[in-house]
Amino acid sequence: MSVQSVVGENGDVLYERRFQALLAANLLAPLGIPLVSPLLESLSGPFGVSPARVGLLVSAYTAPPILLIPVAGILADRVGRKPVLLSGILLYGIGGSAIALTTDFRVAVGLRLLQGVAFAGLTAIIITSLGDVYVGAREATAQGLRFMSSGVYQAVFPPIAGALVIVAWQAPFLIYALAFPVAVLVYRWFPEPMDRSATDDGPSAGVRQVFGLVRRPRVLSLVVGRALPMLPWVGFLTYNSLVVVRGIGGSPAEAGILVAVNSTGLAVGGSQAGRITERFDSRLWPLAAANLLLGGGLVAVAYAPVLAVAVAGAATLGLGFGVSLSLYRSVVTGLAPAHLRGGLVSFSESGGRVASTATPVAMGAVVAAATPAFGTVDAVRLASLGTAAVAVVGGSLVLAVARFSPPTPTEQP
Repeated sequence: MSVQSVVGENGDVLYERRFQALLAANLLAPLGIPLVSPLLESLSGPFGVSPARVGLLVSAYTAPPILLIPVAGILADRVGRKPVLLSGILLYGIGGSAIALTTDFRVAVGLRLLQGVAFAGLTAIIITSLGDVYVGAREATAQGLRFMSSGVYQAVFPPIAGALVIVAWQAPFLIYALAFPVAVLVYRWFPEPMDRSATDDGPSAGVRQVFGLVRRPRVLSLVVGRALPMLPWVGFLTYNSLVVVRGIGGSPAEAGILVAVNSTGLAVGGSQAGRITERFDSRLWPLAAANLLLGGGLVAVAYAPVLAVAVAGAATLGLGFGVSLSLYRSVVTGLAPAHLRGGLVSFSESGGRVASTATPVAMGAVVAAATPAFGTVDAVRLASLGTAAVAVVGGSLVLAVARFSPPTPTEQP
């Protein structure tokens, strides 16, 4: 069975060294939280802090990118993709692996902050670079395969970390040292894709041009649309275990099965982005369909009377998430000329992180307000229904705006 038979005729992109280099670079960012979160309970002792404080190792990582991703994108438009990407890879590896060398919790938090800063130069720059190198269905295939690889990495490495922590608490952090051979691969195999002669106006002009681009109705609607799939997906991850254990009467292990099924659906959906692009004149129609899968999947999980329905809902949600995020990212990269692409993609990715951060807070507020009247499980179901409605209605509106707004001069169909 060939790669093309699975992901479409552009699957041969996997054999290109420049794509392999970007796929290797994509190994790092998906491990930022999944690698550390299973270890937190084991780290309280070595660092001499309470379980509540050890959670700062996650917060310190997630905070910097919200503000710094757009900065990294503008910088990549000025100096090139490769310098920013290489800097992010090396800083990420240094920050992560150096945690194994300290038992001072403040130092460890500082190193996680460094990793958070480095993250700003990873995912958004990889997505931008794929938009520089490829166009049309080939670019969509590359974006989908990158997204699929993130799910694979998240499935493979956390269990390895869980086994290593039994040997020594420092051992899992040495996985981040993979950044150093990855940096060598990127340096050798990935040529700078950007013509920097088109970036002589200075960084302030670049910022103004990106914001000028975002003010276009079509661009703004698609940037907002890229953030909306995060709502049902993060909502599912936040309340999945509560729905399964208290709503269906299942076990935490069965809740874990739902996450695994969701991840599988995500990988399958992402892998088909190129094939979908080939078959539709406009990617807005499959985005609309994926939008319905997202909302319907979350509602199915929330209101599932038995585990089998919840499994089907989790798979549906994952499929919609994989398709929508891969296609949105592919569309966004085509909205800007090369010298503004990094800024626009980074602005869009930062919006996605804001949505991810806000969703648990908003759903938690609804659950807290509704629990006295409906009980905890029904309050979670109500919050999930509201989240799905916002995603579906909001997604439909932004796609309608995009459909009837004029395209940008550089946009691919």
